[in-house]
Amino acid sequence: MSEARVAFISFHASPLAAPGEGKAGGMNVYVRQLARALGSAGIPVDVFTREHRPGSTPADMVENLSGNTRVIHLPAGQPDTPMEDFFDLLPGFLAEMQDFTRRNGLQYRAVHSHYWLSGWLGQAFSRWLDIPHVITFHTLSRIKMQSRPGEREPLQRQEVEEQIISSADRIVAFSPHERDAMARLYGADVSRVQLAPCGVDLGTFRPLDREESRRQLGLNGDKVLLCVGRIESLKGVELLVRATAQLDTCEPVRVLVVGDDNGQDREVDRLRELAESLEVGDTIDFVGRVAQEELPVYYSAADVCVVPSFYESFGLAALESMACGTPVVASRVGGLSTVIQHGSTGYLKSWRCPEAFANSVEMLISSKSLQHSMGLAARRRAEDMSWDKVAEQIAGIYDILARERAASGAA
Repeated sequence: MSEARVAFISFHASPLAAPGEGKAGGMNVYVRQLARALGSAGIPVDVFTREHRPGSTPADMVENLSGNTRVIHLPAGQPDTPMEDFFDLLPGFLAEMQDFTRRNGLQYRAVHSHYWLSGWLGQAFSRWLDIPHVITFHTLSRIKMQSRPGEREPLQRQEVEEQIISSADRIVAFSPHERDAMARLYGADVSRVQLAPCGVDLGTFRPLDREESRRQLGLNGDKVLLCVGRIESLKGVELLVRATAQLDTCEPVRVLVVGDDNGQDREVDRLRELAESLEVGDTIDFVGRVAQEELPVYYSAADVCVVPSFYESFGLAALESMACGTPVVASRVGGLSTVIQHGSTGYLKSWRCPEAFANSVEMLISSKSLQHSMGLAARRRAEDMSWDKVAEQIAGIYDILARERAASGAA
């Protein structure tokens, strides 16, 4: 395997940012963990990201992520530049990447970009270096707009995504649903779309003692429902609130919502008001953001993890829950249908109505044997989706592209 480095581009999402911090979420985790796993497999990775830390100095430009994997922070606007202005910063950031590459005499075997903004950069950077370009979109605007009425995305984003899909050497899709949507909505050539799921850190996310986890969180004997993720309308937390009001069980229930809205759209305030109006305000706790290393305690304390999203390209929270041995009740959308095995590791709900979610939750919390068997199956399923296995698939894509380039050069 070649020792030449791979250039990751994650323009707006630093792999060092904690999930829940600003716009940080599953994509940040994906970039960080995949880069580390590739490094462990002998493929050095440079992650180019926008400098977002106020007061940073040139000495802070390069940080080791682990082993032969590093993060390169390059200037692009002010740290507090709003995301809607990011596109205008891309040409300057591209010049910074090229300058860094020249000054350090770097050679890359492939460019792997993440999200559409990074894809614009990856398209130009890979052409400049004459190497393959791989893109993982994480979310696509036209799929998001189809998933929820009223969802809007800039036309510029849609057009750039279409250009990248037509030009990239390989597109990584998390699920057959995402691949098929790329073909339907963007005219993607499916022969250049490679399926490779997200992964999970099986060392961090593992089953912990339930009673001890509940003691740490100050929980009593209530049944515990958990929802984890950034609180925004697309995550569908309103459905969980309404489903909680529909629960028909003789046992007391506690609902923990982990994550926040960063105070930007007051979604938490709206959901609290809704919970009060439905008389479940005392049942639902909006916990706020929780450090990544503390999440396994929450997953292990829960009887069920609920993922009521309108759309998830993958659904990392569902996989993290399963790795902790906790079954999941989720919307049958996006990549969730690939992660969750309906009737084995949890339940997938095709209809976005509170009664359907409440019924599946009731089935699980009313049967210890069902909850136990699904929890065991969930952990086994997660064990097949480690970051090492994901890195092996992605490395295979790089190798195939290198062979294709060599063959075309010889021809």
